[in-house]
Amino acid sequence: MRPKKNWLLPLVFLICIDVQAQPDLDQVRSSVRTFQQQGDYDNALLVLNKALQSYPSQTDLIKDMAYTQYLQRDLKHARETIDPLLEKTDADIQAYQIAGNIYKDLGDAKECDKVYKKALRKFPKSGALLSEYGELQLFSMKDPDAAILTWEKGIEADPSYASNYFHAAKYYHAAQQYVWALFYGEVFINLESLSTRTAEVKSLLTDAYKKFFLNPRSSVDKKPNAFEAAYRETLALQVDLAGSGITADNLTMIRTRFLLAWFNGPAQKFPHKLFDHQQWMLREGLFEAYDQWVFGASGNIVAFQNWTATHPDAYAEFTKYHRNRIFRVPEGQYYR
Repeated sequence: MRPKKNWLLPLVFLICIDVQAQPDLDQVRSSVRTFQQQGDYDNALLVLNKALQSYPSQTDLIKDMAYTQYLQRDLKHARETIDPLLEKTDADIQAYQIAGNIYKDLGDAKECDKVYKKALRKFPKSGALLSEYGELQLFSMKDPDAAILTWEKGIEADPSYASNYFHAAKYYHAAQQYVWALFYGEVFINLESLSTRTAEVKSLLTDAYKKFFLNPRSSVDKKPNAFEAAYRETLALQVDLAGSGITADNLTMIRTRFLLAWFNGPAQKFPHKLFDHQQWMLREGLFEAYDQWVFGASGNIVAFQNWTATHPDAYAEFTKYHRNRIFRVPEGQYYR
């Protein structure tokens, strides 16, 4: 009796070949990121083109394609790639961010405005989208009043997203509203501690303290809200200490007394993670080292180096804590 032919074997073999031919998406995207980081955009596009033959509707691959074209400054094709994705129900925040950057660089502020408005109808609490939309309003649409309102919405809706604090602190510093520059600036450097923007805001904080104490009880707002009034009045109590100059050492004394006064009154009405964080460091003996980190290098680099040289253990302890802690602002602690 002749054995039956196993006609299933060729079919299984062909299926195996087809499965093996499908590119692994994680490997593809990792390879694309590597080429992007190397500035080798042509190779990134070659990898993406091949992968899209197997997955023509894969959202992440389409985003990667548009972003690579954007990096390559092929803005026309980047726009053509990203636009259809924005019509899909699974278009995510990142897709709108890529589209926003493309439209901004194309100089099409009107269409870019439409992109962000559409995105924010879908993701109204996205700190990232609100931050970038505020930038569009300020730099492309020349509307700083609209920009600060957008950044404030970002701070309220997504309180642990750093960029809205960064933009707001710079805005309020330029507007001479130093209470808000101080408050938002210090929240920012705790959320984003190790970037070039951190160094910029540290310098802003030092300058804002100097400007504040030149006229501590004045306010640009004719009727400052309750939080600003409480913050201003509590900090103004330390005006005599500021009379010897604003230095890292002097600010530690000023800020220590501020915290003691704040927690004896306003803190109950205006609880905030920043003040809790400062109080904890004061209690643990880390506050002086923290203030050196904030104000030392931006105020007087030689004095800062001398302090760290004479207090190596204290600064090492703070640095270890600072690099391993996670700072987050809970919802509901918004007072603007």
